[in-house]
Amino acid sequence: MKIKFVPRSDVKITKKSSSKFRPLLDALNKLKPGGEALEVTYSTDKELNSMRNVVYTFNRESGSKIRSGKDTVNNKIFFYKDSK
Repeated sequence: MKIKFVPRSDVKITKKSSSKFRPLLDALNKLKPGGEALEVTYSTDKELNSMRNVVYTFNRESGSKIRSGKDTVNNKIFFYKDSK
């Protein structure tokens, strides 16, 4: 058995949520600063939190600054890239 230490950044972990939220990730890649926002409907708070976690991870990995705002009355969340 051969054991070797590698930097943690070399280890890529794929989560089940990445495939479930693939359309969201694809749409996030298309956002332009100061451009249109994404409107996403959610059914539960758990689903909302999962979407936000996916976006936070996307921000961390891509160096982007995608922000969000939510409309609790209509169960919608909006993602946008700030123009600043």
